[in-house]
Amino acid sequence: MPQLDRRTFVTALAGSVPALAWPGRAGAQAWPARPIHVVVPFSAGGGTDIAARLIVERLATQLGQSIVVDNKPGAATAIGVAAVTGAAPDGYTLLFSGSTSYTVNPAVRAKLSYDPFTQLSPLALVARAPLVVVCGADSPYRTLDALVAQAARKPGELNYASFGPGSGPHLLSEMLAYAKGIKLTAIPYKGSAESTIAIIRNDVAFGIDTLAAAAAQVKSGKMRALAVVSEKRSHFMPQVPSFGELGLSSALFDAWYAFAGPARLPAAVSLALGTALKATMADPELQQKLARQFMEPVMLGPDRMRAIMDEEITRYRAIVARANIDIG
Repeated sequence: MPQLDRRTFVTALAGSVPALAWPGRAGAQAWPARPIHVVVPFSAGGGTDIAARLIVERLATQLGQSIVVDNKPGAATAIGVAAVTGAAPDGYTLLFSGSTSYTVNPAVRAKLSYDPFTQLSPLALVARAPLVVVCGADSPYRTLDALVAQAARKPGELNYASFGPGSGPHLLSEMLAYAKGIKLTAIPYKGSAESTIAIIRNDVAFGIDTLAAAAAQVKSGKMRALAVVSEKRSHFMPQVPSFGELGLSSALFDAWYAFAGPARLPAAVSLALGTALKATMADPELQQKLARQFMEPVMLGPDRMRAIMDEEITRYRAIVARANIDIG
């Protein structure tokens, strides 16, 4: 973006977010003056990546600046998160990830390379994504009960796809195992794209992923949906039983997506991002696109997002202790 005087810049962005200038620097460039990088700690093509690209496309319009999505998968999202916590707190490097990064990892991993409560600045929780238990279409398991019964007969032999130790699918699968008194074996994959292939080929007995990542394969007949991780049936897949009706309310898991920046993000940048995100998530076209990806658009600001993080980590730590999950 070329240098503009204050009056010209404000006029140019009228109807969008307020212009920002760094304090104490006469004639300083306004934010955002260059492309913003949004780190997604999952592989391209998965549910998190899909949500990120849909939202940042509209967010870029609101900010009047291009946004680049950087996929940095690995280590149960820790690699991507570290890229953000180690970045300058200037608003040009942001994180878009699911609850795995914000509450699951710190709950299950004793030695985590980052602390989301001290090294990240919450910006907004913007979408919820129902999870679904799936298996290959050629799998012998036609119901979740049948899968659980096989696991009970052969403890530890039934395996499932996870995104690495401490990831959401790992924690949820262990919650399921604890609720049913069975033992399962995790097989790690880098993200939805890899795990989907493994599930279709029956390399693993089952997997747990977002409806956004799994729905196309279920609809095409390549995968079978066994249960939706919710108290009641999802209107997205009304034919699939819910955890609640299967007696698994104790294993419920709320999957959500949120933006954050490095700690000590300037208040003015946080405010501008919040304003832009609010306008972005209110866009009817974006809401329709998210719904088509089986995602529920929401807009919860930094205070509510932090409260949810506090609530979830308390619950998950209790589950980890009760189920004796030891990630290290």
